[in-house]
Amino acid sequence: MIKYYTRACNFYHGNQAKILIKNNLALPLCGNSQIAFDHLEIFSRKNKKISSKILHFKNIKNLKLKEKKKIKIDLKKIISKRKNFLNYVNFSKTTIMGILNLTPDSFSDGGKFNKKRESFKQIDNLVKSGAKIIDVGGESTRPGSKTIHPKIEWGRVEKVIRNFKKRYNKMCLSFDTRKLNLMVKGIKSGVDLINDVSGFEYDKESLKNLKKYKIPKVLHHMQGTPQDMQKNPKYKNVLLDIYDYFENKINNQFNDKKIILDPGIGFGKTLKHNLTLLSKISLFHSLGFPILVGTSRKRFINQISGKFDSKDRTGGTIASVLYLLSQGVQVFRVHNVNEVKQGILVFEKILYSK
Repeated sequence: MIKYYTRACNFYHGNQAKILIKNNLALPLCGNSQIAFDHLEIFSRKNKKISSKILHFKNIKNLKLKEKKKIKIDLKKIISKRKNFLNYVNFSKTTIMGILNLTPDSFSDGGKFNKKRESFKQIDNLVKSGAKIIDVGGESTRPGSKTIHPKIEWGRVEKVIRNFKKRYNKMCLSFDTRKLNLMVKGIKSGVDLINDVSGFEYDKESLKNLKKYKIPKVLHHMQGTPQDMQKNPKYKNVLLDIYDYFENKINNQFNDKKIILDPGIGFGKTLKHNLTLLSKISLFHSLGFPILVGTSRKRFINQISGKFDSKDRTGGTIASVLYLLSQGVQVFRVHNVNEVKQGILVFEKILYSK
């Protein structure tokens, strides 16, 4: 059996995109007239054999019936406007998710914001710098990290989560946790989004028990666990394997479709895997959901930059964010919000003035 996949490519931006869309020479990406495309990369997969071809969207009519039917279904999802199901977030605009790690051992900022005063001061900084979502986590998921007891994890985040909405009632609060009982506590305290790096695999009962809350979720991909994920990760084809993973989860486990997709850069991936996912990220638009990517301070930046690496890896983070923005990614999870926001504002001004 042959399976087909559709990736939008050859993008146009700004006024050029609008003119092409108006003249039916290109199609809008995710319902956004500021980004258009006129070509598709079609992947076909049969057992271990994978091939691809690029064609103009008007040439879909020349494909064989089965292939044409699948591509048309994908295309409808690619061009459809994303529903705004997440509180205080508009998926038609670029959104920054600011990271607040309340852990003593996170790889870049462990222990910096653990006290209540420091944590809320940092939230103030993230909000003023342009973050629309604050992602709070109490358990490190860096490569090699070990699982901690739920009581310890909740103890780290409780004060922030219980008091967040009192101070920021028009901000989106995301909770980064793998544990069901903590997810429920967070939801009851006003959390708007659950971000589980295990893809809701760590606790097999989580999705079933979260149904009644209808809470939006980040569907994140990770191969293995934080403890072992970087020990020789392997895929048949990383891009298509993760697409299949998302598709299976969406069709069989998620009931309300309030989903943001995150391919999990650095979570069970080599440098080559990460670069493939980043360069071909637009494949995931054909699933019909917003895309979130976290490249901030990740190791792949060091692997590329070598002696030009830096502590915060701000340059590499911004470079990856701007490329992904040009491919229609909607949400970026970052540490240095102000610098990334500045980069986005300048890049969008240049990009959309064409």
